[in-house]
Amino acid sequence: LPGNHGETYGTFVFVDEGHTLGNALASVINEYPGVKICGHTVPHPAEKRMHLNIQTTGENVIQVLKRGLQDLERMCDHTIETFNNAYEKHKATKEDTMDTT
Repeated sequence: LPGNHGETYGTFVFVDEGHTLGNALASVINEYPGVKICGHTVPHPAEKRMHLNIQTTGENVIQVLKRGLQDLERMCDHTIETFNNAYEKHKATKEDTMDTT
């Protein structure tokens, strides 16, 4: 591959992770303009390891990975907050309409 391994392309191994993190992280990172390709593999179902491959047009892959993890964390935090707010609103509405007689 063109470029320097560790700078513009690299493979990162996540222990005790699988397709759930791999798919979500690859989806986030693939949206970045300087990313040529990002994908994940789980070499064997019996092994709890996920490999994430990233290739960029020039940006450091470690920085791209860090940004991807941070963006994914923000997305998860937003999802949890949105869900909790909707749940509390629904719960309050349901309590207001309950017949206690």
